Amino acid sequence: MPPLELNTTVAHSARIYDYLLGGKDNFEADRKAAEAIMQSSPSLPISMRANRDYMVRAARHLTRDHGIRQFLDIGTGLPTSPNLHEVVQQVAPESRVVYVDNDPLVLAHARALLSSHADGITAYLDADLRDVPAILGAKQLLETLDLSKPVAISLIAVLQFVTEEAEAHAIIDELLSAVPAGSALAISTVTANSAQAVGAAAGYKARGIPAKPRTDDEVRGLFRTLELEEPGVVMVHRWRPEPGTDPAEQDPHVQMSGGVAIKR
Repeated sequence: MPPLELNTTVAHSARIYDYLLGGKDNFEADRKAAEAIMQSSPSLPISMRANRDYMVRAARHLTRDHGIRQFLDIGTGLPTSPNLHEVVQQVAPESRVVYVDNDPLVLAHARALLSSHADGITAYLDADLRDVPAILGAKQLLETLDLSKPVAISLIAVLQFVTEEAEAHAIIDELLSAVPAGSALAISTVTANSAQAVGAAAGYKARGIPAKPRTDDEVRGLFRTLELEEPGVVMVHRWRPEPGTDPAEQDPHVQMSGGVAIKR
């Protein structure tokens, strides 16, 4: 493996996310950036946790209710339990997961993402969301996933860093073109409906990490060729919440919206 090119003096979105979730795989630059961003967005840690819980519900739904057994998770971030493979393999141990990220620190911790159930497989790919051909043509992906069968593509808390709609649509179109009917797309991204979210995006941008808050219409546009599952595009904590929970309690704090859709 080539040496990791890890610049600890510059904040990175994956490590900021790790810090906000209470993780320890971050550096001073990441912590300082997170604390500065939270000055205009104090609810950001609550929102990040709500986003993580949404990922769990969406992944479980696609495994249990749609019978999908293959997952491509792009923009994985640092390992945080439960990881996607833990969620889906709890439902279907034979599930296969390919994780994709381009942060050297995520690569260094990839072994935590590879702790697959014996009946399934997990793989890690060091690649950039913007280089879809490199992802789809990678040996790790082709040896793990059968692209003739349905695949759930997971773009959780990553598309806000693709600030041009045309580029975001092109990325999604290229990914979807490689998978058959019955495949799925799960998205969460920063919402423009929250003043805190808009402030947080500005905070990221001020630290050299471009980020775009999206309106609900713009998020729906990301699914334009697909059939959205109920309840459509909503704040992530309102997407099929667990019974007994009160989403209204989190309304002032959550800064992400998203949805899940099926390719027909």
